[in-house]
Amino acid sequence: MKLTKTLFLGSAAGLMAASGAFAADLPVKAKAVEYVKICSLYGAGFYYIPGTDTCIKLGGYMRADAVLGSNSDFNPNQGGTAGARNRMMNYYTFRSREDLNIDTRTATEYGVVRTFFDGVFTWTSGNYTPTGSATGGTQYSGALGLNAAGTALVGSNGSGSVNGTDGNTSAGALGVYYAFIQFAGFTMGKAVSQFDAPWTNYPGNITDNLVGGSGTVTGVNQFTYTADFGQGITAAFSAEDVSAYYQAGNLNMSGATAGGMIGGSYGTNAIGGTRSPNLVAMVRVDQAWGLFQASVAAHDNHVGYYGATEPTGHPDDKWGWAVQLALSIKNIPTGAGDTINIQGVYTDGATRYNFQNLSGSSYALYGNSGIAGSYGSIGFANAPDTVFVGGATPSQQETVKTWGFRGAYTHNWDPNWNSALYGAYAQAQFGTLAKTTLCGAGGGGGVFGGLAGVTGCNPDFAIGQLGVVTRWTPVKNLTFSADVSWTHLDQKYSGTVGISPSATTAKPAAVYELKDQDSIAMILRAQRNW
Repeated sequence: MKLTKTLFLGSAAGLMAASGAFAADLPVKAKAVEYVKICSLYGAGFYYIPGTDTCIKLGGYMRADAVLGSNSDFNPNQGGTAGARNRMMNYYTFRSREDLNIDTRTATEYGVVRTFFDGVFTWTSGNYTPTGSATGGTQYSGALGLNAAGTALVGSNGSGSVNGTDGNTSAGALGVYYAFIQFAGFTMGKAVSQFDAPWTNYPGNITDNLVGGSGTVTGVNQFTYTADFGQGITAAFSAEDVSAYYQAGNLNMSGATAGGMIGGSYGTNAIGGTRSPNLVAMVRVDQAWGLFQASVAAHDNHVGYYGATEPTGHPDDKWGWAVQLALSIKNIPTGAGDTINIQGVYTDGATRYNFQNLSGSSYALYGNSGIAGSYGSIGFANAPDTVFVGGATPSQQETVKTWGFRGAYTHNWDPNWNSALYGAYAQAQFGTLAKTTLCGAGGGGGVFGGLAGVTGCNPDFAIGQLGVVTRWTPVKNLTFSADVSWTHLDQKYSGTVGISPSATTAKPAAVYELKDQDSIAMILRAQRNW
């Protein structure tokens, strides 16, 4: 028994020693590392970048558009091949887009340092244009035209150029919407203009082309200071780049021709180099009932020379300006979440604050005619910032004045369905110099007014727009939309005119009725936000 006990204790001791030696050979289990940590300082979706005190949030959307009745994803047919509205125009345009935005924020002793980037990857259907050849040839509208085999390249990268190595089947376009730094009240980089209403181009719609207000949905380079007075009251002072979106044109009407006018151009564009950014000031009151905003902007119209060389001289700079009021009303009695957004604008020598860059301010639309002897009808218009003339009696710049408004009423039928009724209107008014040059002192002379068949000549015009959009959101962040819009060109020319249209329209030289024109387009969209 004593021997058995001794053997048992010895075996136990040996096992314990072996176990201890084995345990000593195992690696020590490391403390769990939290690689991703939620940052609750700036709202949902932020995480700490590992090893830093900077929070980051990723977001974006995937979008698929089918636009019916337009050569563009954002404009109705209003000029060029699309404005001809014949067999050369697209009956549809497809677009696919991925948006990616990156938001970073870091708390410092001077306040939060924020950076924001928003980029898009886009594929858009291509366009074809007539070559003007006797055999009626067409070519891709991109820079490379035809490939080596002589056949038309297909597809588009959304910017008018073509990848010649693969027919552009795997290219597409990269765009930068926003890229800015915010620190101590300053915004530096590419962001929405401080002049814009918070809804930019979209008081309730999804179309991009509404007139009646400013709208830099793709951002504008700026240096801005924003003061926060509390109680929802803020004010901003900004210097913003003029070259990208705010040049509607400074036209030397000495280069105006009847053929150019029917194409929507009233002279030779004579914009000079940049001298001053646009200067913008804004004040906003943001409350539970909605918001009110007032914006003003100053725009320097700086042109080149009257002629091709310096000795021809030049007009003096002419400052233009714009003022805009915007109002949003929430919690209206028609339903929870229903809103009314409306804005009005007046410009003098700063046209892009009304006819914003995605709407444009040049029109050349063809249609049918009921007048005997007329092949068809045409309506054309153009609204630059300023006009002038050179030659023996050169002039100073004369500004073009515009005014307009846009707005929408959005109603929520239930948590999954909503609709918006929206509209816009803008009018352009020319001065004495422009009307005399283009139409003569009494409307019966000048570049266009004296042509045979023209009974009324006036470059003033108006654009009216009306539309409705319905959205269905079956699950969170997935929305299907249908947006139908009508655009009316109210031009002031009358009678008939014999013209030779541009080859890109495939229209023959003939007599055309001068007539108002209408355009209808529809956007079908599926979008998944994340």
